[in-house]
Amino acid sequence: MNNTSTTSASPIASKRRSRDIITGIDWRRYVIYIGFAVVFLFFAIFLGNQGFLSPVNLVNILRQTATIMVIAVGMTYVIAAAEIDLSVGSIAGLSSVSTAMAISAWGLVPGIVTGLAVGFVVGAINGSLVSLLGIPSFLVTLGMMGVAVGTAQWITNSAPEPILSDVFNNIFGSGNIGPVPSLVVWAAVFVAIGAIGLSRTKFGRQVLATGGNRTAANFTGINTKRIKFTVLLISGVVASVAGMLYAGRLQSGRFQWGTGDELSAIAAVILGGTSLFGGSGTVIGTMFGALLIGLINNGLVLAGLDSSQQQIVRGAIIILAVALARKK
Repeated sequence: MNNTSTTSASPIASKRRSRDIITGIDWRRYVIYIGFAVVFLFFAIFLGNQGFLSPVNLVNILRQTATIMVIAVGMTYVIAAAEIDLSVGSIAGLSSVSTAMAISAWGLVPGIVTGLAVGFVVGAINGSLVSLLGIPSFLVTLGMMGVAVGTAQWITNSAPEPILSDVFNNIFGSGNIGPVPSLVVWAAVFVAIGAIGLSRTKFGRQVLATGGNRTAANFTGINTKRIKFTVLLISGVVASVAGMLYAGRLQSGRFQWGTGDELSAIAAVILGGTSLFGGSGTVIGTMFGALLIGLINNGLVLAGLDSSQQQIVRGAIIILAVALARKK
């Protein structure tokens, strides 16, 4: 009798354990990887005859996604700290024109320094207003978005600023390092540094703690004001590098470069698994989020959709990203 009861109970217990394991998995962590695989297979099947799987097209996807990926790495830190930065696209545009003008006037190295200085100054202003004066980052960076793009348009009279330095253009976007486009190398370096910094360093843990519970973080001795200042500073500097990547790839500085990139970067970060409410973040997930957006954009172009239809799909992606955001 006992043996029979034990035998009949064993399958039931196994089923319960399996169910508990399945229900205990946070599937939202893996949505981006599953979604990326599904979208890739979908386009591979339906757009294979239009060159989707060609090596040239796949490299183009990486090249076109690289700049957004760089911006999104900095945005991951900002959102993980429960802040937002809407000025990154405008910083990229201002950095591109500042770099182009400085290269024309003073040469290569001063041009690069000028481009980085733009991101440093704007990021420092954003961080100071948020951390010291307590103004919400949404409002600060929304205002700075207008200031940056307006400044870039004003100093150039809305005209493009050509970059004639082949060295700059090759390093920052137009050239290759061996068989790999330099843009892809830049993106890989930023992803690697960002992933290690967020998951393996004391600063990364403090960023997550600040975003998770600022009051508790303060009690543990974390200077949360400094953390908020630093993540916005990082975001500004990273956006300035992205602006130089735009300038190098397109061999000119323009105030339009980076327009709308803040929305794409936020969508990539949230799709990648970083909580919109702070406290958790993954740079590797952000990388896949950016690749998914690039994959979709490329597929829509090959499918023959016009720019307005592509905008609709991008908007739907952002809505999906918010819907999938993990709440506390």
